[in-house]
Amino acid sequence: MVNIRLARGGAKKRPFYHIVVSDKRKPRDSGYIERIGYFNPVARGQEVRLHIEQDRATYWLGCGAQPTDRVAKLLKETAETVAA
Repeated sequence: MVNIRLARGGAKKRPFYHIVVSDKRKPRDSGYIERIGYFNPVARGQEVRLHIEQDRATYWLGCGAQPTDRVAKLLKETAETVAA
């Protein structure tokens, strides 16, 4: 099964997450199928907090990929931003 989840990067106490499509059986930060965006929870000023390639996310969801709870919230947030 394929899922869409966060893969952690960044330094200690400065998290940065890549939004990736990966096999559910692989470890969190190991290989992935495709990177479709990123999430920076500690963004300040002009830094971009969230970027998701909507067309690729829609494609993978159509193929049956299951987003994690956090990624589902981020996808919803991005969809609201695009609609506004």
